[in-house]
Amino acid sequence: MTFTVAIVGRPNVGKSTLFNRLVGKKLALVDDQPGVTRDRRPGDARLVDLRFRIIDTAGLEEAGEESLQGRMRAQTEAAIDDADLSLFLVDAKYGLTPLDKTLAEMLRRRGKPVVLVANKAEAKGSDAGFYDAYTLGLGEPCPISAEHGEGMLDLRDAIVEAIGEDKAFEEEDVAETNVDLPMPAEGEEDEDFEPVYDNTKPLRIAIVGRPNAGKSTLINRFLGEDRLLTGPEAGITRDSISVEWEWRGRQIKMFDTAGMRRRAKVTEKLEKLSVADALRAVRFAETVIVVFDATIPFEKQDLHIVDFAVREGRAVVLAFNKWDLIEDRQKLLADLREKTDRLLPQIRGVRAVTVSGETGEGLDRLMAAVEETDKIWNKRVSTAKLNRWLDFQTQGHPPPAVSGRRIKLKYMTQIKARPPGFIISCSRPEALAESYTRYLINGLRDDFGLTGVPIRISYRGTVNPFEGKKNKETMASRRQAGTKKPRQ
Repeated sequence: MTFTVAIVGRPNVGKSTLFNRLVGKKLALVDDQPGVTRDRRPGDARLVDLRFRIIDTAGLEEAGEESLQGRMRAQTEAAIDDADLSLFLVDAKYGLTPLDKTLAEMLRRRGKPVVLVANKAEAKGSDAGFYDAYTLGLGEPCPISAEHGEGMLDLRDAIVEAIGEDKAFEEEDVAETNVDLPMPAEGEEDEDFEPVYDNTKPLRIAIVGRPNAGKSTLINRFLGEDRLLTGPEAGITRDSISVEWEWRGRQIKMFDTAGMRRRAKVTEKLEKLSVADALRAVRFAETVIVVFDATIPFEKQDLHIVDFAVREGRAVVLAFNKWDLIEDRQKLLADLREKTDRLLPQIRGVRAVTVSGETGEGLDRLMAAVEETDKIWNKRVSTAKLNRWLDFQTQGHPPPAVSGRRIKLKYMTQIKARPPGFIISCSRPEALAESYTRYLINGLRDDFGLTGVPIRISYRGTVNPFEGKKNKETMASRRQAGTKKPRQ
């Protein structure tokens, strides 16, 4: 992207609606309630032939620095300082307010290019608000409708004029990168090839947990700046915000998500939208860091969140946050280990790290655990090894007989990774007990090091090619036997 644009304005003028229109997706939460957006949300925008980076911001309000609205204002001002251009939205339908004039003066003082945008211009009676916008002294307003997509060509021309054609159409230098993929050795079968883990590939990580567990504070500590809004209030984060940074030379894309409460307690529409956005972030991510509050760990909702990530097939790492508040650490550590093994058997061996977002303690160990878990999540085991292992497992503990008939496990192969998935060819798969599947999964974890990630095993029944077909020779002999006269 050649330049960055920040969308600013007072609450409820349609900033997030315009953001969604420009990125072409419903990324930002939109509601009639003012003040929905709280954090800076970046996105890749496309407007006709323009390509640029866009930042959705919180509505600017006059408030004390220590209040929630004051901290939101600080985040918006930081976005304005980082951007090359600001789109200043006013509500043409409602008209100007004293706060609009205050914000216009703030933008003027910064000396950066500003495009004045009169949103909701399609509404009846919006002409008065449109002409009032001239009084702000920021040039001719650009009338648009973010909801219906009207006026986008005029907005494109206004952006080009404000920032200049050279900047607007500047081409980025894209470096060509050639990645050498590992190839099987000569004569080696593809199905027996175990690929080498690519530790240069970017990691996609989602941070999830209950409200006020310290998720945003943890990410700010990773970044080394107050990128996300934090505070003592529970439920500050609403949108799932993505941030990008680098750890030991590896690109990281991390998603901060809204705190997830029990479903019965989520009654407001806005909170439902926030939780749905967090669930989408989990599905998009590769590794999920579930943040526990170490002072009150293993609440029922914590277990539900972990179980959801496992059912979605994500790699899971546990982070016990607020470790700086714990006095008797050794006692609690032993208790956490026992409860992790007992309460989370579906991801036995999951990596758990004690951290402190406030002091930065344990963050490097947490990222090392994430990389190790991602390596296991991507792991493939050769078919030859799997079938030798399957023979050994069935000899030591054969499947239980059903109705007096043994179930034969004949062949096993890995059909996918991310997470590891296996298929076993066997007789009568519908009769195989679930307990035997758990026995096989536990064996895979122990013998191939697949700890801490979901494992999928499915079964395929063997097909008899002659089933349902009549043997012509047999039928002919039976007919001949039926025509013979019985002996006297």
